[in-house]
Amino acid sequence: MTEQEKTIRTTCPYCGVGCGVLATRHPDGTVTVAGDPKHPSNFGRLCSKGSALGETLSLDDRLLYPEIDGERANWNDALDLVARNFQDAIREHGPDSVAFYVSGQILTEDYYVANKLMKGFIGSANIDTNSRLCMASSVAGHRRAFGSDTVPGTYEDLELADLVVLVGSNLAWCHPVLFQRLEAAKAANPALRVVVVDPRKTATCAIADLHLQLKPDTDVALFNGLLAFLAEAFVVNDSYVNRFTQGLEKAVEAAGPCEIGQIAENTGLSRQDIALFYKMFARTEKTVTVYSQGVNQSVVGTDKVNSIVNTHLATGRIGKPGMGPFSVTGQPNAMGGREVGGLANMLAGHMALENAEHRGIVQDFWQSPVVADRPGLKAVELFKAVREGRIKALWIMATSPVDSLPDADGVAEALETCPFVVVSEVTRAADTVPYANVLLPAAAWGEKDGTVTNSERRISRQRAFLELPGEVRPDWWHLSEVARRMGFAGAFSFEGPAAIFREHAALSGYRNEGSRDFDIGAYRDVTNAAFDALEPFQWPQPAGMLPADTRFFAGGGFFTESGKGQFVPVVFKAPRQTERRYPFSLNTGRIRDQWHTMTRTGKTPRLTAHFAEPFAELNPIDAEKLGIDPADLVTVKSSYGAVVVRALLTDRVVPGEVFVPMHWTDQLASKARIDAVMAPETDPHSGQPGSKFTPVAVAKAKMAWFGFAVLRQRPEKIAADYWALAPVPGGYRLEFAAKSDADFAEIAAALTSSSNETTDISDGAAGWRRLAEWRDDVLQAAFFFSASPVEVSRQWACGLLDEGPVSPQERARVLAGRVPADRPDPGALVCSCFQIGCNQIAEAARCGATSVGAIGETLKAGTNCGSCRSEIQTLLDEIAKESLDDADIAQAS
Repeated sequence: MTEQEKTIRTTCPYCGVGCGVLATRHPDGTVTVAGDPKHPSNFGRLCSKGSALGETLSLDDRLLYPEIDGERANWNDALDLVARNFQDAIREHGPDSVAFYVSGQILTEDYYVANKLMKGFIGSANIDTNSRLCMASSVAGHRRAFGSDTVPGTYEDLELADLVVLVGSNLAWCHPVLFQRLEAAKAANPALRVVVVDPRKTATCAIADLHLQLKPDTDVALFNGLLAFLAEAFVVNDSYVNRFTQGLEKAVEAAGPCEIGQIAENTGLSRQDIALFYKMFARTEKTVTVYSQGVNQSVVGTDKVNSIVNTHLATGRIGKPGMGPFSVTGQPNAMGGREVGGLANMLAGHMALENAEHRGIVQDFWQSPVVADRPGLKAVELFKAVREGRIKALWIMATSPVDSLPDADGVAEALETCPFVVVSEVTRAADTVPYANVLLPAAAWGEKDGTVTNSERRISRQRAFLELPGEVRPDWWHLSEVARRMGFAGAFSFEGPAAIFREHAALSGYRNEGSRDFDIGAYRDVTNAAFDALEPFQWPQPAGMLPADTRFFAGGGFFTESGKGQFVPVVFKAPRQTERRYPFSLNTGRIRDQWHTMTRTGKTPRLTAHFAEPFAELNPIDAEKLGIDPADLVTVKSSYGAVVVRALLTDRVVPGEVFVPMHWTDQLASKARIDAVMAPETDPHSGQPGSKFTPVAVAKAKMAWFGFAVLRQRPEKIAADYWALAPVPGGYRLEFAAKSDADFAEIAAALTSSSNETTDISDGAAGWRRLAEWRDDVLQAAFFFSASPVEVSRQWACGLLDEGPVSPQERARVLAGRVPADRPDPGALVCSCFQIGCNQIAEAARCGATSVGAIGETLKAGTNCGSCRSEIQTLLDEIAKESLDDADIAQAS
């Protein structure tokens, strides 16, 4: 490292694993990243997204200055206007006429200031967060069972267990570093078994010893049956249950008898698989049940959580090494938001809004004029209130509700009619930006400074290694300045994030004395220098306690009124049914290399190459019935909205189900905001939307023509009924199609510069045409048009813009769309780090590289971030099966 280079220890801004990152800034301004080998969450590992962070730091789309009604403004005018509009609304309509909608992307210090302002000084609990969409059911389930929102275990438990049950968790794609730790533990411990409970055959199934592919929303039937089995087989830990819990009898009664046949009918699983799972669980002391969005994002999500927790309370497998229920969070600081009371039904410091004593503690500590005494509006309710005109002023921070909330078109209509909307954002390329009366430029990762908390209760520092560009300011500063203008200057005179952290820590220990789970009072007097150097630590860490990794509830110590863990009686309710008009069930979720709405991950070709356009996974049996061929465009429609996406035919989904990823917005596709299709139905306890089930219809989207293009410049306007845009090295790739005939030359000209030299070939009878545009013998754009989906190697075509001058003789191969013989088609991308495709892996396997390790040695695939290892294994399994099938055919003949 040269004198000009500086490496900063920080934390990844993606999922809730909370990986440590070493960010090195070089003299030319570029930034490279590596995993921090000293961070106890990842020990140097990073996933594909984390590995590419240095490629996402461009300022080309950044919001750099405040704006009022679309015009640049100064900070004083913008902040004065925000304060005045909020004050006017409160004076005329009361404190519940205003609201904040924040995000698990902001830091704990930002969250703390927002919650303090809304609940303690405005006097309303109308502050909610996009964490409501991913973890609220876990919060509700924890509080019902434990009396607090406590995650009992640690990541190490996955490595110490002999059985890991993954429920509604595609760990391989959504928490890749945790998956890598589990994969390594399984390799080191042959006795470790993994069970995956998921309606889809996900990448995580590559390491599963048993995949329970149950019907959507039938988890309660499965785990109620397990509780009954444990009771009937006398596997209940009577000592633990009698000393530390209450309510087992009622929970077992509500679960009903363990009738395997009925459970099989309810879940769609085979009797044999159910019995095998129950026996595995009963016989394995060291069992961890990891659950995520497949459990939480359900209208019965809280009941799912408690049905899982009940089985661990019954066996006493909680809070001990290698044992316990484990909720893995989706966002980098959803846990930090929960700690400061960022949900509409919680108070700061994990205190309960409904508890008068807790409200008194918070108000006394803050010396605030009031503390909200009733829950505020949860996310879906909040935007319904906006639409109904009950919210007069709304502040949105670091999230895009017009993309992520169900009935997203209805959310857009709500924002259109809201009298005053403030948006704090880092990017101009966000679908919520057009609805803002005031835009406030916020600090992005690499610029902001503070703390985040991961899924195992570990608090880590996010440190700045870049200067704030333009007039950008951090979110806590926005909030504090508005609070001052509203007359609350004394309570919001923070000089920086360290001061906020000190206050947050002090509140956590204030009148606590072990009565509350969250306590980091040891840091109430932390100096600025000590805050800058703060090492990752797990809470609780009350004053006087040295840092240590901790678990909860092995010896009781619950935070309920009785001090005992509560079994929650849960009754299985038959899941919602599809309808005659909408016969498919829609499931949504993440893909491996993308994050949320792609404002960061969508910037780098490395991450968009894995899946470059929105798609719908559809079972081939359903596709045949609907007349849908591979790569056709399909419409997925509900009573709320519709999307048009590419058909991906696969047995990863069973007949009757369809999966569409959540990431695409109007910035990168024509009509792919899948949450516009999702029903706004929520869990009655948590308020979390059921994003894993909406009845939909699927139909082939008939198009007159299809196009594919690579372009050196991003097109300003795309005249097509369907389009999807993604960056590639040297430019962009464009998939597009339209319902009516068009002049292909005119379409190409409209997307590029008129000064280019054009060559083209066509076959009118076959309905295809290809055009290439050149400047000084360098390719500027290539277009491939066809009457059916374009059959051109995308990997090859996307590399054309990286080539230099091309001779007139070589231009023909571009128009021909043929991969040169000396450059075999790599196939669909599998390894983002080394750009290795499925065809390359298949060829290596046929040449003897028949393990993931051997593929790594041959091609390097899977040897960097490791995110693709499960896909490599799946490919190898498919190739092995093909070989067996071929052998069977040969033997039969």
